[in-house]
Amino acid sequence: MNKSLLSSITLTGSLLLVGCSSMYDKHVQWQTIKPESFPVITAIGQAPISLQKSANETQRMLMAISASKIAAYAELTEQVYGQQVTGSLTMSNLVVDNQQLKTSVQGIIRGAKVFKSYPVGDTYTTELHLDFKDVYAIYEASSRRKEIKNVDYY
Repeated sequence: MNKSLLSSITLTGSLLLVGCSSMYDKHVQWQTIKPESFPVITAIGQAPISLQKSANETQRMLMAISASKIAAYAELTEQVYGQQVTGSLTMSNLVVDNQQLKTSVQGIIRGAKVFKSYPVGDTYTTELHLDFKDVYAIYEASSRRKEIKNVDYY
């Protein structure tokens, strides 16, 4: 096969492919995807009342209430996003010299509700519920995630 014929076939094929990709204007219709089920998760946070840094008893109670709620949110975040664990180990002469583990949790929780909040002895406890039906409604209202419903070509 000669070179000019091969070049001509290559050029013609390229033009056809380029022409096909822009030949049609199109209109895409989208529809929202709804999950099949919505789990509800629960988290419990606790904080000691007497260890709060205040001389006033009422203020210590209020600080423990707030701390227990924050601890419950951290627990929810861990359940939703997971926990990152980082470890290091140092050895000297085949003997463990230093071993460390660090954990961190990061995320945003929207839609959680305080289910119960109560003192138990010297500890304040807060229970949170996160219903993913509520999370889905918030997500749907804010981001509008969708899939293709129909494509019309003109």
